Amino acid sequence: MNFEIATITPGMGAEVRGLNIAEPLDDATVQALRDAWLKHMVLVFRDQELTRAEHKRFGRYFGELHIHPSFKSGLNKTGDPEIFVIDTPLDAKQSNGEAWHSDASCEEIPPMASLLYVTKVPDNGGGDTMFANMYEAYAELSEDLKSLLQNKFAYHDGEIDLRSYGIRLRAGQNYPKASHPVVVHHPETGKPLLFVNGSFTSHVEGIPRWESDMLLDGLYEFVARNPRIQCRVKWSPGTLVMWDNRCVQHQAVRDYAGFARYGERVSVLDVARPV
Repeated sequence: MNFEIATITPGMGAEVRGLNIAEPLDDATVQALRDAWLKHMVLVFRDQELTRAEHKRFGRYFGELHIHPSFKSGLNKTGDPEIFVIDTPLDAKQSNGEAWHSDASCEEIPPMASLLYVTKVPDNGGGDTMFANMYEAYAELSEDLKSLLQNKFAYHDGEIDLRSYGIRLRAGQNYPKASHPVVVHHPETGKPLLFVNGSFTSHVEGIPRWESDMLLDGLYEFVARNPRIQCRVKWSPGTLVMWDNRCVQHQAVRDYAGFARYGERVSVLDVARPV
C-alpha cells in the first residue's frame, strides 16, 4: 500500500495517512482502501484540499453517487443534487444529524457509503462525530433477544426525520418510506448487524406498538450508551471521513452552539436493498 493505517479504536475506525485523495488513484490503491474500509468501517483522511469535482471523483471510485431524497422530493431545488451541504451558521438552533442514525435508511436501497468533507470547524473545538459499530451492537445482545429479532421487519419513515427539523410535506410532495429487516447481513462481509435507528425507524411490524416502542427504545439506548462499540472523530479543516452506512450509525455532537460549521457530503449508491 502507498498509505499507512492507524486505528482509532480496537473495534472500529482508522486514519489513512500519506495519501492525497485529490489526485487520481490507481486500481490497486482503490482496492486497498476498500479493503481497509470494510475492515475498519470508518476511514479518516486529514489535510485534504478537495474541489467538489475531486470529492465526487473520489466517491465514484466506490460506486455511483446517490442523490439525497430532499432533491428527489422537491424539498431542495438548488445546488448540486450529488452534494448534500451541511451548513450550520453561528446562530443556528440545531444542526444536521444530532440523533443517532444511518443515512437515509428510509429509502428502499439506502446509500452504501457516505463521505463527508469538512472545511469549517467550530472555533470552540466542538462538532465531533460519534460512530457506532452495528455488528457489535448485534453481537452483544443476548441469544434470546437475537432470536426474538430474527425475521422481524421494521418500518422506516423519512417524515420522522423531516419533522425533527420542523419540515412538513406539502400536497404533492413525497418522501421515502421502506420496510427493512431488523437484523440484516452485510452484503460483502456476510456478518449480521442491527439495522434500526431512532431518526428513521417508526416501528417493528407485526407486533403491538407498545411492544415495538419498548424494543426500539431499549436498542437505541443500548447503542447510545455503549462506548465499547463506538469511536469518536475530531474534525480539523480539510478532513474527509468515509463510513460504511450499512453497518455504522453516527451522531453529530452538538456542543458548539454559537459557532459555525460547514461540510459537504457525497454518498454512494448500494446495488440492492438490505436482506
